[in-house]
Amino acid sequence: MMNVPLTVGSMIERAEKFFPKKEVVSRTLSGVQRLTYREIGTRTRRLASSLEKLGIKQGDKVGTFAWNHHRHLEIYFAAPGMGAVLHTINIRLSSEHISYIVNHAEDQVIFVDEDLLPLLERAKDDLKSVKAFIIMTDKDELPETSLQPTYSYEKLLAEGNPNFAFKKDIDENEPAGMCYTSATTGNPKGVVYSHRAIVLHSFALGLADTAGISESDTCMPVVPMFHANAWGLPFACTWFGTTQVLPGPQFTPKLIADFIESEKVTLAAGVPTIWLGLLNELEKGTYDTSSLRSILCGGAAAPRGMIKAFETKFKIPFLHAYGMTETTPLVTVSRLKSYQTELDEEAILDIRAKQGLLVPGLEMKVIGGNGEVQWDGQDMGELLIRGPWIADEYYKDERSKEAFKDGWLYTGDVATVDEEGVVKLVDRTKDLIKSGGEWISSVDLENALMAHDAVFEASVIAVPHPEWQERPVACVVLKEPYKGKTDKQELNDFLAPQFAKWWLPDDIIFMDEIPKTSVGKFLKRALREKLKNHLVKN
Repeated sequence: MMNVPLTVGSMIERAEKFFPKKEVVSRTLSGVQRLTYREIGTRTRRLASSLEKLGIKQGDKVGTFAWNHHRHLEIYFAAPGMGAVLHTINIRLSSEHISYIVNHAEDQVIFVDEDLLPLLERAKDDLKSVKAFIIMTDKDELPETSLQPTYSYEKLLAEGNPNFAFKKDIDENEPAGMCYTSATTGNPKGVVYSHRAIVLHSFALGLADTAGISESDTCMPVVPMFHANAWGLPFACTWFGTTQVLPGPQFTPKLIADFIESEKVTLAAGVPTIWLGLLNELEKGTYDTSSLRSILCGGAAAPRGMIKAFETKFKIPFLHAYGMTETTPLVTVSRLKSYQTELDEEAILDIRAKQGLLVPGLEMKVIGGNGEVQWDGQDMGELLIRGPWIADEYYKDERSKEAFKDGWLYTGDVATVDEEGVVKLVDRTKDLIKSGGEWISSVDLENALMAHDAVFEASVIAVPHPEWQERPVACVVLKEPYKGKTDKQELNDFLAPQFAKWWLPDDIIFMDEIPKTSVGKFLKRALREKLKNHLVKN
């Protein structure tokens, strides 16, 4: 067989050649812009040549500090296409973490959106490796900034070579991109993606039994392009000629609903907090969402009640998936097997609420206290993954030895596997609650609480207990119409038939808001710190 390298540059070339008329719909600060893949391809080539003129060499890190829009998409292909490494920086990290990852990655240039300049300016004195800042704006003149030196993105493109040739002699195992974990404790950890991993992962996203992305789709990644490369969707969609809708800065649930209706979006992707917000919006207004063939949800376990609301009330198919920054990220997708479609509604919902079947190309095992667990849906253990788009170490980080052992990634996620091979995440190892020597799943309690009509969000944590070691305490945000009307007793009565008595939370605390991580997950560390001295009943 021919030994032809799998490279990111070849993906944009395919879009230019076979799908020149297909569009990328991009929302920026000044409004919505439409560009064809022919235009995106030309702009990407101009950008790659401009990076070369700025002195960027093969293997150099190119940082992005940006929302989801067409310019960010162009950098996705320009940097790897000329041999550099795309490094998407999480704009929601603290200044300390931003400066840490920029310095750790040794970014040479950073592309930054105009409205995000203040966030980067706070960290500027600590950025050691950056030689230039390239500002992305729709305006002719650059805004005032203390960052130096600065260049205009559009002026660089105007001076770039539209016929720049993407590198063909790149080893497919060379780095093409990198992301850092969002880090709930300690510094973020860097993960480097090879050209080969990104291409193979894109193939996986196109499989009928995963996301099934194709040319006929209109895909809207609401998940940020700085969060595990928007789950690889910009790469796969460009390669397949899929219409892309990029929602841009400071979007709202209403804007997401409007885009679904106006652009006839067929696939939208985001974390549960995004879909909780959209659900709220759909219940308030009247929107045509009939174009949606699926909502793709990952990043955290989706509440069963939310899945049911989308599927039964709004007739929107809900696709539950699981992955990590370390896994590029697709690992499992929850789809019914052909013979399971005849099951009753509740049984189908039970399957959809799990994380699903392992994607072809990967291997897994679940290790408990006595070795590999039984596939009985009850026996719990840590999920281990390996495969061609799974990292085998963190970038220049001694913590690699904790997570990567014997050729496996130890995910830190506790899971069960049922008789059909369907994975269900029970909890993170650090979030499981050990009460009287028995384990309680915070995720199961959260999902049950969020199935109650009054509950908008719920997060369950372990609180120290003098007798039982730890006990669960639930933190709950009520929907507006139910505030002051729904009490602890009502929620406890709702949970009681679903769980053993010793699983029930010792307390339910009502909050206006639950703190979240930079990628929208519940920040349980902050809750544990806040409630560490909380007295619970004996």
